[in-house]
Amino acid sequence: MDTDSSQPPRKDAYAALRFPEFRAYLIMRFFLTFGYQIQAVVIGWYIYHLTKDPLSLGMIGLSEAIPAIGIALYGGYVADKSEKTGLLKIIIGGMFTCSAILYLITLPALTAKLGAGHIVGIVYVMIFCIGICRGFMGPATFSIMAQVVPREHYPNSSTWNSTGYQVASIAGPAAGGLIYAYGGVSLTFLIILVFMIAAFSCLFFLRKMPPQFVPRENIFQNLSVGIKFVFSNRMMLGAMSLDMFSVFFGGAVALIPVIASEVLHVGAEQFGLMRAAPAVGAVITMLIMARHSPMNKPWRNLLIAVTGFGVSIICYGLSTSFYLTLIFLFFEGVFDSVSVVIRSTIMQLLTPDDMRGRVSAVNSMFIGSSNEIGAFESGLTAKLMGTVPAVIFGGTMTLIVVSLTYLKTKALVPLGLKEIHEK
Repeated sequence: MDTDSSQPPRKDAYAALRFPEFRAYLIMRFFLTFGYQIQAVVIGWYIYHLTKDPLSLGMIGLSEAIPAIGIALYGGYVADKSEKTGLLKIIIGGMFTCSAILYLITLPALTAKLGAGHIVGIVYVMIFCIGICRGFMGPATFSIMAQVVPREHYPNSSTWNSTGYQVASIAGPAAGGLIYAYGGVSLTFLIILVFMIAAFSCLFFLRKMPPQFVPRENIFQNLSVGIKFVFSNRMMLGAMSLDMFSVFFGGAVALIPVIASEVLHVGAEQFGLMRAAPAVGAVITMLIMARHSPMNKPWRNLLIAVTGFGVSIICYGLSTSFYLTLIFLFFEGVFDSVSVVIRSTIMQLLTPDDMRGRVSAVNSMFIGSSNEIGAFESGLTAKLMGTVPAVIFGGTMTLIVVSLTYLKTKALVPLGLKEIHEK
């Protein structure tokens, strides 16, 4: 791997940031995430404004999750056998095209011609196409990150990578809510396109990264290797499973447009703040974790974090105060960020270089689309039992999952970072 010849100190909290390619990667992911988060806010608020149906919010998640899961394994295979930087250019180009179409259909002239029903249908189709892009995006970015920093700095790079994501997740929803409120939906999509162009430009600061895997067997045998590897590693499989079920049942954040409108009776500006609150908590926690790693007892800390996540979801569902809701959403982000760093560090450390795309694809099937499927679960339960009961149900199920996981994995609780390779 071609990296800076000067090696940063091991205890340096900014170690990964001292590598130019990692900085370019981080900025690219920030711009892309920022635009994506604005888009998520706008689409959720816009669709609910058109339909007034909480299930329509769940359908947004399902429209993206189905292709993302369906293509994930093949996306990992392609990422492993392809030149990574060029592949990412194609992926971001595809996402840009989808967002450009969303921009066009929200222009007043087209909106009047199409009507609400056709607009909603086109939005779902574009989300489906974005889901296809995401199926390739996760494995490609996971593979690139492992090639722009040395192995000994993986925990630090995972922390900064997650921090950049969460900072964008703070600014994106807040900016999306404000721009939508004061500039309208078309201007918001235009700004999304600008940030996608900025993300694409950052890729020119990354060298070409040739494949480290040359397929010798047929595609199905190659895909099965990644699945077998994950299922043979107890720590990796456990972390993915726990995160998947907790996010699935904790997907009540997707109901924020309903909570904001029907329970708290606030507008688009406050909605943007609610969407940003979890990311604020996550960023503060990430900055702390850059100096104080949670990897001393990763499994114990993961169980504690998911428990806190479930409790925060329940409190968020019970709250009738806007400011208390912000606090509970803040702590949801705090606990979720600990889980993200632990899981991503375990994956980076345990995955061989020639399998990163396929293992990331399996992770995407477990985690990457569980947010969207969780959004569908929350939308469906809200439709059946009401919004507040649906949120409380989701948080309660998260606590049940973490309790069962603890009973099944007690042996992993005392393990330190150096011992996870053996488990």
